[in-house]
Amino acid sequence: MNREPALAGQTVVVIGGSSGIGLETSRRARSEGANVILTGRDPQRLDHAVRELGAQSSAAFDASDFERLAMSGPAAGRRVAFTAAMPALARALALELAPVRVNLIAPGFVDTPLSASLLGPQLDARREQLRTTLPIRRVVGPADIAMLAVHLMTNTAITGATYDIDGGQQLVEA
Repeated sequence: MNREPALAGQTVVVIGGSSGIGLETSRRARSEGANVILTGRDPQRLDHAVRELGAQSSAAFDASDFERLAMSGPAAGRRVAFTAAMPALARALALELAPVRVNLIAPGFVDTPLSASLLGPQLDARREQLRTTLPIRRVVGPADIAMLAVHLMTNTAITGATYDIDGGQQLVEA
């Protein structure tokens, strides 16, 4: 039985769509018929992802470069405040932008190239720690996050919600 792709005719903007979670989310959205617009900080990786996915368009920029994005104050303080404010922002945007839906995905550790570059030689130890302590007994990967993202895109009854997806990490770590 063939079914119509769930995102046919829709456009999805993926910030950080050239690698890891964003790239996997873009792949899944495309497989459901969405047109994708990608952003990423590495122009070469972004160009590769655009070609792979047949993206509608793209823009290269670093969403964590707060100075370039014209935000004020110490960068670390902005990141903490921005992260803490995200659930409230998602709720407010869901009301302000309705009927456009806004939801937030809040992942814990995800096994991505970025995680590997940040942890370096400690990556394997972190993976093993998570496999033994998380209730799901495995490490969360980009596909896990992408599945939730596409579900949120296709389930039109959900808006203003925040979803923690961490394999139970917040249940076992203080």
